[in-house]
Amino acid sequence: MKRSTSYLLSMAALAGSTLLLPACNKANDPQSPDVAVSAQDQSLAEDETAALADLTDAAAPADAAATNSPAAEADDLTRLAGRCLTRTYDAATRTLTLDFGTTNCVGPNGVARRGKIVTVFGGQPRDAGATKTITLVDYYRNDNQHTGTRVITRLGGGSWSLLVRNASITTPAGTHSWTSSRTYTRTAGDNTRTLTDDEYSVTGQTTGTNRKGNGYSAVIGQPLIKKFQPGCARTFVAGTVAISTEGARELLLNYDPTGTQACDNIASITINGVTRTIRVGGGL
Repeated sequence: MKRSTSYLLSMAALAGSTLLLPACNKANDPQSPDVAVSAQDQSLAEDETAALADLTDAAAPADAAATNSPAAEADDLTRLAGRCLTRTYDAATRTLTLDFGTTNCVGPNGVARRGKIVTVFGGQPRDAGATKTITLVDYYRNDNQHTGTRVITRLGGGSWSLLVRNASITTPAGTHSWTSSRTYTRTAGDNTRTLTDDEYSVTGQTTGTNRKGNGYSAVIGQPLIKKFQPGCARTFVAGTVAISTEGARELLLNYDPTGTQACDNIASITINGVTRTIRVGGGL
């Protein structure tokens, strides 16, 4: 039977789908190293929003009516966070707090975190309309500060929506801020407990300001396809994102340049008719 939690596990939510193009003319050249650096910014935003969903799913109370009810998926929580956090749950306010402390703690995946992830649950978890609102309190990943609110809503029929509000990531190279909306539809694996046969289709859009201070918008064209079989889980295997920046610059990100939906991290970016192959993801 499928687990009760939604498990947007490592879904790469495209919360910051930007590619962050700089203002100079070389931004129109996909061979520019600035474009590859920008892809890392996208990966950071995607990966951490997905991780927040993972952590709060695994840590959700087994019994929402009982204060300090144990985690619904305690083994998964340990796998994701190790012993880096203190978990508390207040049934009266339906508030879950994951406290990583005030000094960096490195989890099993090599990511250092500090600060708090606070989640408020609304409705019955399995019912359409159930919500999960995630806020961050003095929260850092690898010494980059993350802010903003994420609202995950169960839509029914194997679908969820994700709204990212007033989000930002502050790095030594600048601050990227954005808002976004996404819809996830499970297309395979709904009737089994394992994640390895799950597949999702993702649609939505993003607007914001990149770390160079330039405004942008990003719209998913062909739906992004996420598969959880081994080798696929860290990025999308297909789909496109059209990105427009100030100055009418346009870029197309294609997660499946070979048309094979291969389980790899190869994608392409096209600017002014010129295409470059890149590797997405990364350890920021």
